Amino acid sequence: MENSKLKSQLQTEIDTAFLYKSIAAIQTDENLNRVLIALAHIEEGHAQHMLREIQKEIPAYAFPKPSSRAKIQLRLGKIFGYSSVISSLSGVEKQFAINTIKNKLEAGEKLSGFEHNHLKIIEAVNNNKALNVSGGFLSKFESRHKSVGGNALRAAVLGANDGLVSNMSLVMGVAGAAVSNDTILLTGCAGLLAGAISMALGEWLSVQSSKELYENQIALETAELEASPEEEKMELALLYQAKGMTLEEAKKLADKAFETKESAIETLITEELGINKEELEGSAWEAAITSFVLFAMGAIIPLYPFMFLDGRNAIYLSVGSSVVGLFGIGSAITLFTGKSVFFSGMRQVIFGLTAAAVTYGIGSLIGVSLAG
Repeated sequence: MENSKLKSQLQTEIDTAFLYKSIAAIQTDENLNRVLIALAHIEEGHAQHMLREIQKEIPAYAFPKPSSRAKIQLRLGKIFGYSSVISSLSGVEKQFAINTIKNKLEAGEKLSGFEHNHLKIIEAVNNNKALNVSGGFLSKFESRHKSVGGNALRAAVLGANDGLVSNMSLVMGVAGAAVSNDTILLTGCAGLLAGAISMALGEWLSVQSSKELYENQIALETAELEASPEEEKMELALLYQAKGMTLEEAKKLADKAFETKESAIETLITEELGINKEELEGSAWEAAITSFVLFAMGAIIPLYPFMFLDGRNAIYLSVGSSVVGLFGIGSAITLFTGKSVFFSGMRQVIFGLTAAAVTYGIGSLIGVSLAG
């Protein structure tokens, strides 16, 4: 690695250690103080290694002091809160992890799994409410373990809504062109199938990709555990401290977790990777089929009147049925928003009818143009 790049990384390590120490100095929480100091010492170790590499080419090169940029960051943190500083450090750790992985891959080296450890720890510090940062920053780190039931219900509501609104707009657009019922049915069925298949494929890819990613992370974590169990135990204890435990509690819990290989890997999966094991058990095909059915259920509502009626009567029944469906979906959304049922229902109806009116108008213009 060229000297200019090493010098830049050395300065970054110095600045990072300086900020860790400075923020640690103002902490009243003993555990957070200990974690931040430990991170600072690790960064200083990295800096010493880089300095030795530079001195191979430039023997007289001296250990640099913290940069003006780092000092300004700290001053701004004292005025506006330390959220921006912690956010910057988290970004630095993430970039270091990315660069480390990239360099190892380019050199043909095998990844150890340790590349993300500092990022995991600083994010745990971010989540600790005892950290002296502004409250808005903590909200950026949303819990990854959400209610399965709540997510499933939300997916059901949104899937049916997508089907209803998209197919109602499509059907009204074609009906506006004053084409035959057969053409409307054919177009509506095509829209239903295309949308449902697209939704199902997207859901399948999402679930399957997540499972494959998690399985790869678990395999990497298992290899990491086998390669260096003691270092991994230390990282876990540090992670527990970052979450607010005392040193004794963190060590005791880490020791208990590492009593067996199975309990150790299960703990690391949950604590370090943040993976909910239930997510690994979900079926991508089940998710895809469910998504297909929910979209189709919404999409059939504006389409079915054209199966036994024609002309204005079919359009009126389609619009009326869609209004009922939209109001029902809007009402279901109140389960998440806490708004008034009438307010949410009518809002959904207005949005849906507006979309349908626009496409109907465009269809009418196209129909007139073609007829002329």
